[in-house]
Amino acid sequence: MQAAQTGTAASGAMTQAAPQPGIKPTVMRILLAISIVHLFNDSIQSIIPAILPILKDTMRLNYMQSGIIVFSLNMTASIMQPVVGLYADRKPSPYMLPLGMGLTCLGVFGLAFAPNYWLILLSVVLVGLGSAIFHPEGSRVAHMAAGSRRGLAQSIFQVGGNAGQSLASIMTALIFVPLGQRGAVWFMLVAGLAIVVQMYIARWYGGYLAAHPRKAKSAAARAVSPARKKEVSFAVVMLIFLVFARSWYHSGVSIYYPFYLMEKFQLSLEHAQIYIFLFAAAGAVGTFLGGPLADRFGRRNLIFFSMLGSAPLALALPYANAFWAYVILLINGLIILSSFSVTVVYAQELIPGKVGTVSGLITGMAFGMGALGAVALGSLIDKFHLTVVMQMLSFLPLLGLLTFFLPSDRKLKAWAQEAEGAAGK
Repeated sequence: MQAAQTGTAASGAMTQAAPQPGIKPTVMRILLAISIVHLFNDSIQSIIPAILPILKDTMRLNYMQSGIIVFSLNMTASIMQPVVGLYADRKPSPYMLPLGMGLTCLGVFGLAFAPNYWLILLSVVLVGLGSAIFHPEGSRVAHMAAGSRRGLAQSIFQVGGNAGQSLASIMTALIFVPLGQRGAVWFMLVAGLAIVVQMYIARWYGGYLAAHPRKAKSAAARAVSPARKKEVSFAVVMLIFLVFARSWYHSGVSIYYPFYLMEKFQLSLEHAQIYIFLFAAAGAVGTFLGGPLADRFGRRNLIFFSMLGSAPLALALPYANAFWAYVILLINGLIILSSFSVTVVYAQELIPGKVGTVSGLITGMAFGMGALGAVALGSLIDKFHLTVVMQMLSFLPLLGLLTFFLPSDRKLKAWAQEAEGAAGK
């Protein structure tokens, strides 16, 4: 009797220890590796806005020409990311990752030694191409390694990028102010390290594809239901408007707010960059927290909080003194970027079966909108005044009201079940 009870207890313990059906394991080492590469990639990208004040001074550029440099970087990435994602959805290519970083390395070399404005633009385009290859494929790797924890996985992946972006202000103060344009050459070492890590990821990526061969009907089984196409299309448009608002606001603060601080409070460039570092660093923390919070409270709810929660502080920022600007940027960076990774996961669930294409579209859209924002805001500053444009910029988070038009997480699950049921008939 005792033996039987012992056997029953052991059987119960084994049942509890066994993984639950439908729960897929998360490959944390790959998520951490791809996040580190994302940090390397975006820290290299951050060379461009970091070096912008130096180039503006040495090459005597106006605000619009400065904006075009950022536009060239982000628009290249914006246009090419969906193209790369679409190609990789059809034909996954693990070794595209180190190839893209090779292009970035060439761009960094050109940026360090370019003697004129046009070669600067060419170098920036190469960096943009490298980024365009990395982001959709990096997001795909995060998706594959996520298991059942997609929000957490995208947060880990995206936090590396936000951490890399936050380094721009530090790079300005420690590298580009003392070394000038030539300081960019040091980032060829960063690109080299990224290539090494990407080779490791590419081997895992290839092994994953071999172990999980694609099924011919898998795309059809996950396709959007024809009855829902109009609703999905409308939701995609709303999501694009939200990405527009967040990207323009982020671009305006990151690129032009240092000039605003220097003009209004007579701060040095190094001092002004501290504010932007706080904004970006808090954004990296927000990005990391956003995924797990969205897994618990819902993706649409998190997107709503991210946009409208940041609106009051955004409206107050142009009127804040030097001290309160620190506080506002720190809190607002945490809030507004908490939805960065969540937006990607939400879009992947809105349009299932197109991980690379959707990731490239949303992330590329963020780059593209930021690029257009850099040029448009620079042009407006040249035409009107820096203070006026900063005040106009503060209203953008109010577009978060459009989140009401997005389908709820529960509705997305119902649509997915509906599509699977239709495919099974």
